[in-house]
Amino acid sequence: LDTSAHRIQAYTARLGYDCTGKGIHWAVLDTGIKSAHPHFSQYDNIAATWNCCAAGEAIQDEAEDATGHGTHVAGIIAGSESVTSIVEERGRYDGIAPQAKLHIYKVLDDSGRGRDSSLIKALDHIAETNERSPELKIHGVNLSLGGPFDANVYGCGHSPVCRELRRLWRMGVVVCIAAGNQGVMTVQSFGPEGPRPTQLSLDLSIGDPANLEEAIAVGSVNKDFPHLYGVSYFSSRGPTADGRVKPDVVAPGEKITSCNHRFHSADPTSHYVQMSGTSMACPHVSGILAGFLSVRGEFIGRPDEVKRFLLEHSIDLGRDQYH
Repeated sequence: LDTSAHRIQAYTARLGYDCTGKGIHWAVLDTGIKSAHPHFSQYDNIAATWNCCAAGEAIQDEAEDATGHGTHVAGIIAGSESVTSIVEERGRYDGIAPQAKLHIYKVLDDSGRGRDSSLIKALDHIAETNERSPELKIHGVNLSLGGPFDANVYGCGHSPVCRELRRLWRMGVVVCIAAGNQGVMTVQSFGPEGPRPTQLSLDLSIGDPANLEEAIAVGSVNKDFPHLYGVSYFSSRGPTADGRVKPDVVAPGEKITSCNHRFHSADPTSHYVQMSGTSMACPHVSGILAGFLSVRGEFIGRPDEVKRFLLEHSIDLGRDQYH
């Protein structure tokens, strides 16, 4: 985070414009969170936790994270901790929008798998929360998840989950979705010498719901030398199955250091861990936009304009637009 925050100018924006995410609420639909992690204590980032994996309505509980994925993602968006023993040059890991408030929805079970019904339950709850408030209570959502959809039944970008996300977008909620990690597939071939794995690079690999037009689909790029190394090999590539340009943007997603759910309070070196994937790239964009909205409040509730601003001011890496 100390590297990627500089790469996407979030550190500069915090210093120059106070883009800290203060007053902005972001929902994270994932595996839950390790709420006791000290990264989230300084700014009291966790506004609410909901478990949507069980039958029935969403349950307000701790939404314990058993895999670490959701904790890592949430730590990229918000929070802050001083860890001088780990980061000698700066002495702290800050989320991209360190003061943003997080609404955690556990929609993936303890093995990291989930069902559309759990996702829809969480999205319905977010919509109802906003509808009960005189103004938007939850300003954005982060979905570092996805999967295939049945193209024989649903049009691309028109699955049940996509329809619920479109409803939120039209309500004024910014939607950020990981493009997927299907850019490379390993194929096993068999010959006289036995099995031989072959890696194939895949176009048309954008997952669902990242194929939703009314959303910001985020691919992954190298955090240290994005202009040199370009887009991550694993990052899913467009176009969508119906021929639209996706992903919309790329952000750092390789070897990102964020919160470790298996931390030990007395050992600062255990507080953070590296992970890679578009799941890590997506919360960088969520954090950027939470910081932006915290100082440019006139764009709250106007996700189309927020997306247009983001695309117009992104840096062109000179790669193919479908990458």
